[in-house]
Parts: sequence; structure tokens; C-alpha cells
Amino acid sequence: MPELQDIVRVYLSTPDPDGEAEFLDAIRSSGRLHRPWVFAPSNHEEFEAYLDRIRSGRTIPFLVRRKSDAHLTGVVNVSEPVMGVFRSAYLGFYAFAGFERQGYMTEGVALVLDRAFSELGFNRLEANIQPGNTASAALVSRLGFRKEGFSPGYLFIDGAWRDHDRWAILAEEWPSHRSSVFAVPNQP
Repeated sequence: MPELQDIVRVYLSTPDPDGEAEFLDAIRSSGRLHRPWVFAPSNHEEFEAYLDRIRSGRTIPFLVRRKSDAHLTGVVNVSEPVMGVFRSAYLGFYAFAGFERQGYMTEGVALVLDRAFSELGFNRLEANIQPGNTASAALVSRLGFRKEGFSPGYLFIDGAWRDHDRWAILAEEWPSHRSSVFAVPNQP
């Protein structure tokens, strides 16, 4: 029976200083797609701050790349991880222009969920999504996240406090959603 990484069209890599130009080019070409939902690093200083968050352990990053040509299709971040008895983190993601609505991010986020719940040992991941961001809400719903509630004024984005819907999934829930989404066997 095939493993998830064998049937998806993407793979995960890690951002590094050598990939700054490629990353920033993808961000620049995606401005219309990202606004008003995402304000990703868009210059050298912001990219360096992103790398600093990675080095400090505040962000566990994943670049989503298309297998056929290694093209950068999106980003998934597991942020503010807390282990111990909590074992939880926040999940954020965004596609790059030209690769949206093709399933690449669904596949990339699924690969991240596999890693987060197995290799990284998380019990819970939470995705906070602005109510009008229907594409992101559909993606997490498709992967088995459940909507847990509404958080008014949750994050300060683009000069204002923005409301968010709170979505979450537990490690014990992922295997059944994983197999139904990708028709692959549950993992032990």
C-alpha cells in the first residue's frame, strides 16, 4: 500500500538563507492572492526575522514544492509550539500565485500533519482563519479540522484587530481523515 509521500505531487523542504531570492520573488508575485489574509516576509529584513523565528524555535517551517520541477508552491508554518503536557501549536499556510486551487496546499498541509503528529509529537494543531477566507477554511475542513469557535479581534493584521474562526484537529483524529482524503492506509 502506498505511503502519503508516494502519492502526493509535492514534497516539503526547509527555508534557508540561500533560498531568500526565490522566496521573496514568490511573495512579490502573490500580493493580490495574499491580501488581506497574509502578510508574509516581503523583504530582506522580514525574511531574516522569519529565519530568526525558525532558529529560536518559535516557528517550524515547511516549504511546499512541486515534485515535477521543485517549484515553490506554498508555505506551511507550525508556530509557537508548546510541548510538555500541552503538545500544541498554531498552523498557518499560504499558496503562491499560479499554484492556488490546484490541491498542492491540501497535499502539503497533509504532509505537515503527518510530521507534526508523528515525528514532532504534537497532540493538537489549531488554525485561526479570518471568516471571509473561504479557501483556507475549505482546506482545513477537507483535512478534518473542526470549527471550534469564533475569536473576535484575535490577531492584529494590516493595521486592525481581525476576527478569526478557530479550527483544530487532534493527533487521534488525523488518521481517519488522512485515509479518507487520500485513500491511503491509516498509519500505526
